[in-house]
Amino acid sequence: MTDADLPQGVTREKIWDIGTRLFHWALVICVGAAWGLGKFGPNIMTLHFYFGYAVIALLIFRVVWGLVGPAPIRFSHFIYGPRTTLRYLSTLRDRKPSYWPGHNPMGALSVFAILALLIFQVSTGLFVDADDYINVGPLAGYLSSEGNRTATFLHNRAALAILAIVILHIAAIGYYKRVKGENLVTPMITGWKLVRRNKD
Repeated sequence: MTDADLPQGVTREKIWDIGTRLFHWALVICVGAAWGLGKFGPNIMTLHFYFGYAVIALLIFRVVWGLVGPAPIRFSHFIYGPRTTLRYLSTLRDRKPSYWPGHNPMGALSVFAILALLIFQVSTGLFVDADDYINVGPLAGYLSSEGNRTATFLHNRAALAILAIVILHIAAIGYYKRVKGENLVTPMITGWKLVRRNKD
């Protein structure tokens, strides 16, 4: 589609910067690897820990980037009020793209939910003690044995929540592609997105 073929009021703009795109795909790889190694990997979970540390570094980057990065990436750019969110929800069944400039209200909720869940997951992982004297989080010594068991329990349960939210995220991408005719994957590869600049 050339610019001349675009719907009226819609432009092609560079929305996602290279840092955000690299963060996104690195997070996909590291979370996927950490989750898979945690569930199906070897008993000695050194690689699981390494990927977990990588996730921590990526989350720190995203939080900082969410404060000082380009406008579409800043948290302040996609914190929407109830009225905007409800109005957007009423359009979800429309079979046409929203051309939202950045994260739409549902995407924004997804971003905050995923970040919060991953921060919780890596935080509990730091205090895990599996009682095998091998797979011990670096901060496990700061908690009692009961605290370690609680951290381990929460870490394992959060892994299921991560699986659920990833499945939901992929399903939403499929829905947007099939029902609304909106490709959300390519912009996160190229950075370019079709947008309509008349949103709240």
